[in-house]
Amino acid sequence: MSDESPAPPVKRSRRKLLLLSGGGLILVLCLAGGAWFAGIIPHRNGGRNTRAVQIVAEKPVLVDLPDVLANLDTGGRRTSFIKLKSKLQVAHAADVAAVQADMPQILDLFQTYLRSTRPDELHDGEGVYRLRETLMGRLDGLLAPVEVTDLLFTEMLIQ
Repeated sequence: MSDESPAPPVKRSRRKLLLLSGGGLILVLCLAGGAWFAGIIPHRNGGRNTRAVQIVAEKPVLVDLPDVLANLDTGGRRTSFIKLKSKLQVAHAADVAAVQADMPQILDLFQTYLRSTRPDELHDGEGVYRLRETLMGRLDGLLAPVEVTDLLFTEMLIQ
């Protein structure tokens, strides 16, 4: 038998215990909030009787653009022309009137860009893709509030 008595239990200060439990609680709440915003925890309406909002998917509308006939930049060689038929796809039917009102500016934009394009830039699929993307970017700037979703070339003739 020994005279040694068991060591008294280590007492943590009350303040440290309070800080650790408070920090743990905050961590759990932050993780739960992040999961809720991420959609891991489903959103509930709290039993309230709210009216369900139906989102009707509106089909995009195609707007026919007039034929564009422009001479290409040949650098002094034999003259080369391009004839382009295209359609513009807008997200909402209400935007068709705005597109029709800006048709002179759209045609000017097409002609100005095409006149600075060389014929060899349009011979492969990559060149046509670049043409489409460039014109789409310029159309977005011109028709700012109108949401242009696509530009479709229906006919492209290069002489």
